[in-house]
Order: sequence, then C-alpha cells, then structure tokens
Amino acid sequence: MSRDAALTRVLEESATDLLAYLSRRAGPDDAADLLGETMVIAWRRSSDLPDEPERARMWVFGIARGTLANHDRGQRRRWALADRLRLQGQEHHSSPAADEGLEVRDAIARLDPDLAEIVRLVHWDRLSLVHAAELLGIPSSTARTRYARARELLRAELAVGAAPNAENGAGFA
Repeated sequence: MSRDAALTRVLEESATDLLAYLSRRAGPDDAADLLGETMVIAWRRSSDLPDEPERARMWVFGIARGTLANHDRGQRRRWALADRLRLQGQEHHSSPAADEGLEVRDAIARLDPDLAEIVRLVHWDRLSLVHAAELLGIPSSTARTRYARARELLRAELAVGAAPNAENGAGFA
C-alpha cells in the first residue's frame, strides 16, 4: 500500500475519534478547524507515517495533540494581548462619567446608519475621512458629503436640545 493510500485510510478511520478528541478539549466551535489543520500537517509529514496501523493512528493523534497545543498557546496570547490593551486603554483614558456625552451619543444614534458610522469612524476611531472612506468602501467625496451632512444634522439636533436652557438663562452668555 502506498504512503498516500495508508495515510488516507488512517485519516478516514480516525477522523471521528480525532474530532471528538479535539472537541472535548477545544470545544465544538474550534474542533473542525483543528481537525483540518491536523490533516494538513499529517499530509505534509506523510513520509513519517508508521507502517503499523495502530502506531499510525497514534501518530495522527500525536499530530492532533500538537495542533491543539499550538491552538491553546495562541488563545492564551490573544487573551493576554486583550488584557494588555484593556489595561492600556484604562491608563490612557480616564473613565468619563456615565452620562458624559450622552446627548451627543443619542443624537448620533438617531442619524441614518451611514451618517452615524462616518461620524463614529472619524471621532471615536480617529480615522481620517480618506481612511474612513476606504474602510467603508466608498469614494472619499461620498465620505466628505456624508460627514458634512451628519455634522449639519447633529448641530441642528444639539442646538434644539440646548434651546430650552438658553431661554431659562442657563445658555451661553
């Protein structure tokens, strides 16, 4: 039997057990991807496939174990990075009061979704209009037009909200 045929046989016979093994350890969401990765590695290393069927089965499980270990290391690195970014964000930005900017956020939320998104990208995510346009897959001129329209609507909306305060003498002097 050729190496390719032997590996195909081992993988076909072991696939269900490998999937269960990976699923129990990494969860059902990642198991199928890990099985695919295990199979790719097995094909790359097919010259190392043992001749004896049970040893070949254990060899494939060994590859799955290594694939799982790589996956676990990657998960830990991603969680550590997320933790570092979260801490860095807390250090650089003091937490605003819960209601700080609420009027503005509400006004943005009431905009057309396309207009709201351009405002968020420019002001919250600090993208230039050119980069925001690129991200949205629209021409720069369209982004400029949407941004100008959003600003106009927000100015009007926020001025209406501020008008009662002005009448009560609490407005700008």
